[in-house]
Amino acid sequence: MKFTIYQESRLGKRANNEDRLAYSYSRDALLMVVADGMGGHFYGEVAAQIAVQTLTEAFQRQATPSIADPFLFLQKAILNAHSAILDFTEAHNLKDSPRTTCVACIVQDNIAYWAHAGDSRLYLLREGRVQTHTRDHSRIQLLLEQGVITPAQAAVHPERNRVYSCLGGPQTPEIEFSRKTPLEAGDVLALCTDGVWSAFPDDMLAVALKRDNLMQAVPMLLGQAEIRNGPTADNLSIIAVRWEDSYIDAASAPSLVSTQTMSRDTVTTRLDEFGRNPNYKSELSEDEIERAIEEIQIGRASCRERVSSPV
Repeated sequence: MKFTIYQESRLGKRANNEDRLAYSYSRDALLMVVADGMGGHFYGEVAAQIAVQTLTEAFQRQATPSIADPFLFLQKAILNAHSAILDFTEAHNLKDSPRTTCVACIVQDNIAYWAHAGDSRLYLLREGRVQTHTRDHSRIQLLLEQGVITPAQAAVHPERNRVYSCLGGPQTPEIEFSRKTPLEAGDVLALCTDGVWSAFPDDMLAVALKRDNLMQAVPMLLGQAEIRNGPTADNLSIIAVRWEDSYIDAASAPSLVSTQTMSRDTVTTRLDEFGRNPNYKSELSEDEIERAIEEIQIGRASCRERVSSPV
C-alpha cells in the first residue's frame, strides 16, 4: 500500500476537546477512526477515547496483515466499543452514560469499507469532487430527506446537532455500512467531525483537499472552518488520506507511507490524546479516567478469554 495521511484536531471555542481520532496500519490494511464525544452528556471525551482505543486495539490484534472480513470487523468493534462505554458508566455509577459518534474506515486491496453511527462523516473525494459521503443519523437529515426543510434551514436549525444513533446510548447504535468501494490513484478519504463539515458546502471541502500536500491542506481547512464557525466553533477533527497506487518520489512527499517492506506482524498506530482543560469541571481526574478505561479493557479481555476457552 502507498498513501499519504494526515490528522489534526483543534479545540475550537470549546472549554474541552471531546474529539478523538486515530489511524493504524499493517502491511496490507489501513484503519482510520474518528469519534466526537457528545458534550451534552458526562465524559463525552471518555466515550470517544474508548471508541478509538477499542477499534485500534482490535485492528492491532486482527490485521495479520489483513482483516478477514472488514465489514464484520467494523460491526463487532463498534458494538464492543458501545458495550465498553456502558461498562464504564456502570463501574462509576454515573448519572448518565457518556456518548459519542463514530465513523471508521478500513482500506485493503485498494477497496474501502466504512461504517458510522451519528453525524461524524466520511467523504470520498475524486478529482476535487465529492463522490459520496455518509448520511447523518440526525432528525435534521430526516427532515431534509422528507423535503420539510431546505439545506439553508438545516444549517441554522436549533436541533441540527441532535443525533438518533450513537455509542453509549440506551439503545444499540444503528450502524450504517458502505458498499465495497474501489479506490483510484489520487482519491482522498476524509473522516471528520461536524465541527469541520458544518462549516463548508461539500464542493468547497472537496476543493480544499484537492491539494497534493495534505500536511498543508488540512491545517488550512481547519483554520477556515474555525473562522467560519465563529465564537461558538465546536471541536474540529479530521483524518485525510490520499490513496496512491503509482510511484511517487518520497523526497517530494514527506508524508508518504509505503507498507511494502513491513513484516506481516507489524502494526503502526497513531492515536492522539488531548489533555483535559484544568478548568473544566469533572468528577474524575485524568489519571482516574485513564485507569478506568484500562480496567474495562482488561476486564473485557478476560471475558473474551473465558468465552473462548474450552469447558
